[in-house]
Amino acid sequence: MIRHLRSATLLCVLCAMPASAAEYLVAEQTRALDLPFSDAVRVGDLLLLSGQIGNLPGTTELAPGGIRAEARQALENIRTILERNGSSMSRVVKCTVMIDDIAEWPAFNEVYVTFFPGPKPARSAFGADGLAFGAKVEVECIAEA
Repeated sequence: MIRHLRSATLLCVLCAMPASAAEYLVAEQTRALDLPFSDAVRVGDLLLLSGQIGNLPGTTELAPGGIRAEARQALENIRTILERNGSSMSRVVKCTVMIDDIAEWPAFNEVYVTFFPGPKPARSAFGADGLAFGAKVEVECIAEA
């Protein structure tokens, strides 16, 4: 509970922090794809991750196999970004999920819970049409650094 309150308090002060306090984190493989965003931004003790789809690392090709495969790959991409930047899945405090077909929500959840076996992060979700590269799901997270 304290961890979540601390993160919520940090979120409240993000707007008051000078832009120079932000560190923009971009892996070489993201830079090579020439995508218009950072993998994550570190602000204080938080990592704010860009939304991740189920693309295979270093490519814009989606993991084959439908919603479960794409969800697994999106969450693996998140794990990679977190670990590369000194955090982990156990430090995620908030996720936002955008899903192309809300009828696939139960299949997404089957995969999602395997990445968060302990306390679950706060989460918001909504149906979305037209995700990047035709993805079935996109997940963005905020984690403690």
